[in-house]
Amino acid sequence: MGKRENGDNSGIGDTSREDERESDLREDERESDLLESDLTRRGFLGGTGAALVVAGAPTLGTAEISTATAVAQVADVPRTTIRVTVNGSRERVEVEDRWTLNELLRDSLGLMGSKIGCNRGECGACTVLVDGEPVYSCSTLAVWADGQEIVTVEGLERDGDVSVLQQAFMDHNAPQCGFCTPGQLMTATALLDRNPRPTNMEVREALVGNLCRCSNYNAIVEAVLAAAGTSGSGGAA
Repeated sequence: MGKRENGDNSGIGDTSREDERESDLREDERESDLLESDLTRRGFLGGTGAALVVAGAPTLGTAEISTATAVAQVADVPRTTIRVTVNGSRERVEVEDRWTLNELLRDSLGLMGSKIGCNRGECGACTVLVDGEPVYSCSTLAVWADGQEIVTVEGLERDGDVSVLQQAFMDHNAPQCGFCTPGQLMTATALLDRNPRPTNMEVREALVGNLCRCSNYNAIVEAVLAAAGTSGSGGAA
């Protein structure tokens, strides 16, 4: 019995020492992990703070430089004083040399009738008359109009009454969304001024540079022929 008790005590002692060694190893590992974690957090916070300082400083400087550059560029734009007659009113206006006629009419003179559709001289929504000829105001420089007479859709009205052509447009439901209507009216006005009694084909040819995104071309042609008193001339609309 004594021998069995001594043998059992020896086994218990060995197991206890192994448990102590494992406990010490785990404790060392925890301390090492805490130390590494602390260093990592310190490094991260320190690096982040430095990055914010470095990133913030040049951003402010760039904004100030950009603003100053923009102001200088605007101040350096060449300007010219022009004289134009718009809808019968003589105007003396200083314009930037890069302004289009449309910008002059809409932004400086407040005449909003001429629209911007394509802004590249294709759709005709911006059409106005310059010395009686239809032009795309979006692709005509304002300085080119110096000394010339300009008529916009606002100028078609007389003493509060719409023109015969405008009334015909309403009677024949020519406007749909209405965006292209000012340009259509100005081109048709120029046509009727030089050819009071056009044929159907002549109307179509004159309006070829004015697009209608609603595709209401037949009604537009009918309205022009009605205003001219030549409805049905040259074939059905």
